[in-house]
Amino acid sequence: MSTSAAKLKLPSGPSRHVYDVIVLGSQVGGALAAALLAKRNHRVLLVEHDGMGPGYEHDGFLLPYAPFVAPPLKAMPAVEEALAELGISTAIGRALRPHTPELQLVLPRNRVDLTTDAARRRAELTREFGEAGEGIQGALSGSAAQHEATDAFFKTGPQLPPDGFFEGWKLKGLIKEHPGLEATPRLASEDPALSLVRGLLPFVVHLEKPSAPLALTRALSQVLAAPSTYPGGMDALRDVFTRRLAELGGDVLGRDNPAGFIVEELAFDGSKFAGVKLVRSETLYRASCLVTATDSGALRRLVTDKKHHRGLLEHLDQSNTRSLLFTVNWVVPESALPRGLGELVLVDTQDPELGPLLVQQHPARTSSAGSGKDVEGVRVVCAGAFVPASARELGEEHLQALATKIDEHLDRLMPFTKQHRALRSAPYLDAGGVRGSRLMPHPLYSFEAEAFLGVTGLKQRTPAKNVILAGREVLPGLGLEGELLAGMRAAKLVQDMLKKKDPLKG
Repeated sequence: MSTSAAKLKLPSGPSRHVYDVIVLGSQVGGALAAALLAKRNHRVLLVEHDGMGPGYEHDGFLLPYAPFVAPPLKAMPAVEEALAELGISTAIGRALRPHTPELQLVLPRNRVDLTTDAARRRAELTREFGEAGEGIQGALSGSAAQHEATDAFFKTGPQLPPDGFFEGWKLKGLIKEHPGLEATPRLASEDPALSLVRGLLPFVVHLEKPSAPLALTRALSQVLAAPSTYPGGMDALRDVFTRRLAELGGDVLGRDNPAGFIVEELAFDGSKFAGVKLVRSETLYRASCLVTATDSGALRRLVTDKKHHRGLLEHLDQSNTRSLLFTVNWVVPESALPRGLGELVLVDTQDPELGPLLVQQHPARTSSAGSGKDVEGVRVVCAGAFVPASARELGEEHLQALATKIDEHLDRLMPFTKQHRALRSAPYLDAGGVRGSRLMPHPLYSFEAEAFLGVTGLKQRTPAKNVILAGREVLPGLGLEGELLAGMRAAKLVQDMLKKKDPLKG
């Protein structure tokens, strides 16, 4: 199975108009749910709707929307089991690879490589920070292993977030059996180097201000164990699930489908979901259940009868987008990069507006035929920082100023490189043909709902009984693992709801 970002080859259109379940949205949890349901003999239609593809095109290059850092599969044991069920865990595990070095920190007076080799890392920290290096080493080693104390809890398949009193009661009992969930974060020190490492947290979760121990530790610990990259980023990872869905007999409506893939509205029969209608199409694709893997704001716009579905809308209104990841890409010759620049760099900008800057190197790819080919000797340096979500409403001039700020930090990080760059591009300014409301590769949310263990957001069951959520707003404090766990649980909820052992009958 290919794990590259190559253009996905899918059937030309849906094979039917009635399904057991429709999965709406391009987030990775939905694609996983769709593949699992197809594997379990359900008739599935995946409508990507807000899919942005494997990158955006600018001046002949296919560029990433944002840096993407993933943990190794062994750090997500429950997820690994689901991927094994689909027969893709080995392929994904082989494709994930650590950065070189695994993580590089750049502070005003220090640059340090954080390799996973303990002896090399200790020597590097001692060289840069003297006696304080030993304490930094201990905190980093402890943090990188901290997720292991909570693995057993997630292997039990907790009903997280819980729906209703009885699920909540059972969950609280289960939490008491796993005291590691409340363990103090090992990176609590105010040492500048450790403070900068904590700055990696928003890049691996979807919470605006994590505060509970589990939200502060698990996703960050998983990534620190081996900060990994996936060829083509999150979109390529999702495409592996989408391809598996198609192999299992599921249907996909994506960007290249002649039938279209943008949904105009959701159809209801009373309070229950009935189907989806595409833009410029009279066809209504019907299903017994809807699994949504798109942001609540995009889903809210598809509910056209606001009066009769107030409960569903109020459920979605509990999520608020607070920040977004603003990215700048430089396309440069590899020979122009400073010697020793890491593939994954976390920069202390000393800028209160931008905060830490995450810089990731990618192979440069052409945008020919929409698939792209690697350009030998050319790299894309992708740099992202979080800015208030309101930045999009402040106009292009404000966005240009943000891009210029990031340019300045890249110039300091890579002196003498700017004069050799072939292209500078920012998705929010240069990703033509992508609707701005959907250009959010990594938003940060806050929620009005109760947060169990500090990692939960929207409950998966909604007031529209056969509408189930599987997006990144369900378990935002668990990052990529949370998205995949939400997809796994959504698949189970659909199975429980349909109770259909053999969908080929009747």
